[in-house]
Amino acid sequence: MDHTLEPIGIIHTPYKEKFAVPRQPRLAPSATAKIQLTGLSNSPEAVRGIEQFSHLWLLFLFDQNLHAGWTPTVRPPRLGGNERVGVFSSRSPFRPNGIGMSAVELKGVKQEEGQIWIELGSVDLVDRTPIIDIKPYIPYSDAVYDANGGFAQTEPKLLNVVFSNIADQQLRFHANKGQVRAVICEVLGQDPRPAYKKNQADNKEYAVNLFDLNVKFKVNGDLVTVTAIERF
Repeated sequence: MDHTLEPIGIIHTPYKEKFAVPRQPRLAPSATAKIQLTGLSNSPEAVRGIEQFSHLWLLFLFDQNLHAGWTPTVRPPRLGGNERVGVFSSRSPFRPNGIGMSAVELKGVKQEEGQIWIELGSVDLVDRTPIIDIKPYIPYSDAVYDANGGFAQTEPKLLNVVFSNIADQQLRFHANKGQVRAVICEVLGQDPRPAYKKNQADNKEYAVNLFDLNVKFKVNGDLVTVTAIERF
């Protein structure tokens, strides 16, 4: 049977494109987000009691990938992009129904002129991703402390991030330069390049859109250098 899902809101994040989005939530703690509830879900009654929970489960659509279809096997970045596993053994965004889920920190709920906003901690979603459901995170049932994480048992190793003099000057006048700098370090420290590029000599200059900025960078070994920061 076919079913139709109607988003209950959209999320606003610093990540303006898929490139450089953290592969899991909470890996870039400075990158906060907020959900804008829509339609009938935009009601104070729909979020009554939600603030007694510290974390939430978000269910969302990989809307930018739905047109690309899916395959039974994928190449997880954590395996260097060289080994295939089943799609259901991964968190690949290319899935039969294009549904993702993330456990995120709830920071608060606000109502402004009839609009409900749910404020969140670090997330791993592209800006304006459709949210299809929100559920409370229940520690006694959702946290399995002796679970085996397979090929993703530990957090990824972070690279060191430095800013060129030019990048420092360009960021100096940003209204939120402290948060922006922290997010850039947390995102680029995870080395967002394609998996096959890791551990190889690479002279290419990359760029990623964060907030209202185009951030250019190069990677040399374990060091990421932010070469320039330009406004859109």
